[in-house]
Amino acid sequence: MTKTNTPASNTPSQLQSAPGQESVEETPFEAAASICTVLVVGLFILTFLAQNFVIPSGSMEKTLLVGDHLVVDRITLAPPSGWMPLIHYREPKRGDIVVFLKPGEPDLFLVKRLIAVPGDHIHLRDGIVIVNGVPQSQPHAQPTTADNYRDYLDDFPSVPMSPDLGATEAWTVAMPGYVKDGDLVVPPGKYFMMGDNRHNSLDSRYWGFVPRENIVGRPLFNYWSFETPESQYEQTGMSNNLTWMAHVVLHFFTDTRWSRTLHIIR
Repeated sequence: MTKTNTPASNTPSQLQSAPGQESVEETPFEAAASICTVLVVGLFILTFLAQNFVIPSGSMEKTLLVGDHLVVDRITLAPPSGWMPLIHYREPKRGDIVVFLKPGEPDLFLVKRLIAVPGDHIHLRDGIVIVNGVPQSQPHAQPTTADNYRDYLDDFPSVPMSPDLGATEAWTVAMPGYVKDGDLVVPPGKYFMMGDNRHNSLDSRYWGFVPRENIVGRPLFNYWSFETPESQYEQTGMSNNLTWMAHVVLHFFTDTRWSRTLHIIR
């Protein structure tokens, strides 16, 4: 008598574990632990390694535009740390674009170009930056013309700044002590910053040197750029935020500056 074997059903509800194996299910505690691990790693990256910033003003045009969203490297320019020996560190240098905390306003992030480092002698003549007696080639900077010339900006520091011109009172009092033979001498541990949009930039000419510890990092690339009026970031209130969010959704494809996507910052 022949015995017929009936094939086993392969429906998901009837699958069985292979002999010697047990079905393992993730417990709610393990799932929560996995989520927390991802969040901690993400928070670590955003806090210590990289961070995103949005450009709210035109002080760095045309290098950076209002509405540019940047990924900022927070490691390379950080003070060296013994607990991360494999990380490459270096000191900030002339020409770097850096993100820093504004002196006297520890909650305000700014982005400018580093013009002079500790020990440098600097002055401007007709808008030309001269460092240690050498005129600097700065094609990224807004040129000085007869129409936009301002003596207190373009012949700095020969024309004293004052609060009436927008300078801080503390800098107005302190600046003469750093001037030697017509040059501004950058003291140890301090840096001199300027915006590329030289005639529309509140920078070190107005509020002085940036301490080394205020430097946060340097922008790496622009991951998204959206056409944004400069006044947008001055708006407050829930209704304005919701209106702007709706505008972004409706005009995402038309107002995104696609040519600036993943644009390397130099």
